[in-house]
Amino acid sequence: MLGRIGIGLFTVMSLASLAGCKPENKFIAPPPPEISVALPLKQALVPFTQQTGNTQAFNSVDLVARVEGFLIKIGYEDGAFVKKGDLLFQIDPTTYTAQVKQAEAQVAGTQAQLVQAQAEFTRQETLLRQAVTAQNTFDAAKAKRDALLADEDNNKAALAVAQANLGYTSVVAPYDGIVTRHLISVGELVGGASATKLATIVQLDPIYVYFNMSEQEVLKIRANLKTQLTLETLAKVPLDVGLMDEQGYPHKGHLNYVSPGVDPSTGTIQVRGLFENPKRDLVPGFFLRVRVPTGPGAADVLVVPNRSVSDDQAGKYVLVVNKDNVVEQKRVTAGQLLVGDFRVIESGLAADDRVVLTTNGRAVPGNKVVPKPTTLQAPPNQ
Repeated sequence: MLGRIGIGLFTVMSLASLAGCKPENKFIAPPPPEISVALPLKQALVPFTQQTGNTQAFNSVDLVARVEGFLIKIGYEDGAFVKKGDLLFQIDPTTYTAQVKQAEAQVAGTQAQLVQAQAEFTRQETLLRQAVTAQNTFDAAKAKRDALLADEDNNKAALAVAQANLGYTSVVAPYDGIVTRHLISVGELVGGASATKLATIVQLDPIYVYFNMSEQEVLKIRANLKTQLTLETLAKVPLDVGLMDEQGYPHKGHLNYVSPGVDPSTGTIQVRGLFENPKRDLVPGFFLRVRVPTGPGAADVLVVPNRSVSDDQAGKYVLVVNKDNVVEQKRVTAGQLLVGDFRVIESGLAADDRVVLTTNGRAVPGNKVVPKPTTLQAPPNQ
């Protein structure tokens, strides 16, 4: 029994001795985090301002019935694209064809009488010179010839009116465009007491883009171009536009019109651009972003990903890693937002600064990091 107690006491003392020899726990700091960094891109960029505009049709015309008659044909599908000269509506031409023939007959009859009257006038003129006929006989021949000449002119005018009315029975497209739904059905009487609207045709290529600019912006552009904004110089100012769901500014055009006066209620000037629209991607009424150059040429600027630019109460800043691999905060002046979500840095950043791309909370000003160099891909063509 005593032997067992002795063995147990020895075991407890051995464990206590081992416990007293265990080394003390010490805090080991984690290694510096690895952070992606990159040098800012240097890019040639034309300074610009961005406005919001909306599209308007180059032409929009109501198609109307200019003569009275029954509609006998509709020559297009609602909403279809048509070419200049395509037949869109046909009014019964029977009455107007008959009127043309009647007017032609009157012209022909007058011309036949005129041939005889002209011959008689020539004969009487010869006889008068020979003192064979009386003056009053010559005067009568001349009066008859002149009256028939007047009748001929009158009948030709009536023929022209009849031919025009016959032409109005065919309503054709005045230009290439989209035709709206027809408002009148086949068999209805049109052009009665007043002109009847049949449909509307809209020309989409080219297309106008209207937007407003402040007086200061227009003066700045004019000063940078060192010229007055005349019709000749307007066409030399390029414009780029993009729809709200498009990346960048894929549609290219140029300035086409600047209002001669400032709207006193808004202090802005209406400006218009002209854009080719062969695929009809732009439709009247769309709102879009308009990029207007404010200077004549491109200048080198520093560009960084927009996600690298942060702000606080003091303004905007970017994080950089210095030569000692310590994170620093640099105050910057941010410029325009470019295609591809890149931001122009106007001041506060050097070309050799290693800009922190993503922090995830690991890049803290004053802390040491392990920089992981990355090469930025240039943003898409502006």
